[in-house]
Amino acid sequence: MPKKTLIQRDISWLSFNARVLQEANDPTVPLKERIRFLGIFSNNSDEFFRVRVATLKRMLEFAEKRKKLNMHMEEAPQTILDQIQTIVLQQQNEFNRIWTGILKELKKENIHLVDEKHLTKEQQLFVKKYFDEEVRSNIIPLMIESLPQLPYLRDKSIYLGVVMRKKKSAYQQKYSLIEVPAKAVGRFILLPSKPHEKQIILLEDVIRFNLPHIFSYFEYDQFDSHVFKVTKDAELDIDNDVSTTFVEKIEKGLKNRRKGKPVRFVYDKEMDAGLLEYLIRRLSLNRKSNIIPGGRIHNFRHFMDFPDVFNAKSTRRAAFTHAALQTSMRVTDVIVKQDVMLHFPYHSFNAVIDLLREAAMDPDVTSIKITAYRLASHSKVINALINAARNGKEVVVMLELKARFDEEANLEWKKILEEEGVTVLLGIPKMKIHAKLCIIKKRQGNKTIQYGFVSTGNLNEKTATIYGDHCLLTSNRNVMADINRIFHYLGNWKTGIRHLQLCKTLLVCPLNMRRVFLTMIDREIRHAKAGKKAGIILKVNSISDALLIHKLNEAARAGVEIRMVVRGIFCALTDPKKTKGKVSAISIVDEYLEHARVIIFHNLGKEKIFISSADWMVRNLDHRIEAAVPINDPAICAELKDIIHIQLRDNVKARILDNELTNIYVPSAGKKRVRSQIETYHYLYKKNIVHSEVSRH
Repeated sequence: MPKKTLIQRDISWLSFNARVLQEANDPTVPLKERIRFLGIFSNNSDEFFRVRVATLKRMLEFAEKRKKLNMHMEEAPQTILDQIQTIVLQQQNEFNRIWTGILKELKKENIHLVDEKHLTKEQQLFVKKYFDEEVRSNIIPLMIESLPQLPYLRDKSIYLGVVMRKKKSAYQQKYSLIEVPAKAVGRFILLPSKPHEKQIILLEDVIRFNLPHIFSYFEYDQFDSHVFKVTKDAELDIDNDVSTTFVEKIEKGLKNRRKGKPVRFVYDKEMDAGLLEYLIRRLSLNRKSNIIPGGRIHNFRHFMDFPDVFNAKSTRRAAFTHAALQTSMRVTDVIVKQDVMLHFPYHSFNAVIDLLREAAMDPDVTSIKITAYRLASHSKVINALINAARNGKEVVVMLELKARFDEEANLEWKKILEEEGVTVLLGIPKMKIHAKLCIIKKRQGNKTIQYGFVSTGNLNEKTATIYGDHCLLTSNRNVMADINRIFHYLGNWKTGIRHLQLCKTLLVCPLNMRRVFLTMIDREIRHAKAGKKAGIILKVNSISDALLIHKLNEAARAGVEIRMVVRGIFCALTDPKKTKGKVSAISIVDEYLEHARVIIFHNLGKEKIFISSADWMVRNLDHRIEAAVPINDPAICAELKDIIHIQLRDNVKARILDNELTNIYVPSAGKKRVRSQIETYHYLYKKNIVHSEVSRH
């Protein structure tokens, strides 16, 4: 059997979700945040099954059809699926244990989740009235036994499986399904409660209470009801029919997603055995279909929005304006003179919105070009761009229609933008546009000024309050020239990649980013072999690219010190005997989602520093348009290094990433405790104060 050289990607991802579960289990985390982490864990799990497990099942089917197929995997798909099933069941048990503990903590705060069997008379009247006024019109009970086939079950919904019986006869029973309309109504309903007490009922329990009312026509007098959900294959099959437009293909793919095969069935373990067997049979599930028994409550992702009924209010620190932008009325005036690096969520995202608003109103601005991957539901970015178009500017938006689970929202944005006269670029077949770029052009006399930004994160003001990202605001001519080249390529991709090949400053995927990084790692290897100091610091969301991992291990064996901060997937299997402690890796999971990508090469003390939109994964490096920008401003370089070194010292929320995926916390005994997100906030806030003091004098 060949020696294993990488940690399996999907198993590594499950290890990341275990770190999310650790946060839910941490008693030092505020109760509201612990519940939110359970919601994040649940949402992550759903997406994992929709995408990764579905992909493995497809590979398995394909391999069975072509027995001799070489899929370039170190482990067979079925082996991985078996490992996933074992780990998922273990994590589900841990989830249930944590939730039981949190329910006890809620009771201590006089917060109670009340089910339909424990309502006071006043609450019963309230629930009946609420159902009649808010819920009834949003549900359609289906008598499934009389249907020739099971109706379409929505992927992101939960269902009540209802068994109806008559006391007079055990043989008279019927099955029904009710989709719980959480999206339309909301999952949590505050009940009339005693003073100093908060009582909450879930929407499905409101429906349960009203089952005799719903089915009064049938004269049944006994009802059993249990929640279940089905997770489906979410991959979009984009056909190659040249007669259809790209938009039509996306729309067709979204419709086909509705027909996706079930990849997981999660149900209340107390469910009636006959109904369970009936559902499994009608859904064509088998023992390999990830049939997972759980508790009474499902779709915990809604718990990310648990009502704020807590005694302790949020300790989240407010974002502040970057010091360099405090002394000027206009963001634009600052950027044309100097580079500014924003660090979200510590710095306010308003600076980006203001930059676009200023451009929309500035009579000298002639054009705005920007990429958009995921946008806020009520996007201020889009509003600014629409206003720019109304003011006669040329506005070009590269809107990625293949942004997973945002396809429908982006199709809607396409319609809105085009109605306002915005030019919408729709991407490239088989290639996602993931780079975060903006270029604004303005005429001043006979001169054209160009400025904009390169970012590691999405142009989404909502997620910018909880995602850790870096955004370089700049008017650097070389950077702007390359952004121009990228947009020229995006608008004319059929003519070939020659415009990308002309990029001299930005590293661009799929053209040269991996190659340049490999070259820079080789340079560090040469320095180490020559007895000189050599080092690499890498911060990414995920690392799974085999070429880069093997090159990093080669560097470590040569004596290059490699330190990594990796939030999620970590496939870098190392040989401790050969690397001799030269490789260290941590993952930080805390209040904010660590989303930034930063790469630092020691380069004999003349460090090469980049921020990037790309993770070190094959999908990013080979199948997406990504951009990494070198950071050259000495003050920004120093600031960025300080932030990364704060993270490398984290011994509160950092876990050690090792070959065994143990998720052991970095030890803090005998050391000053460093919680990097809080330390980073204080570091940047203090810099603001110092800058203000200097400006005042």
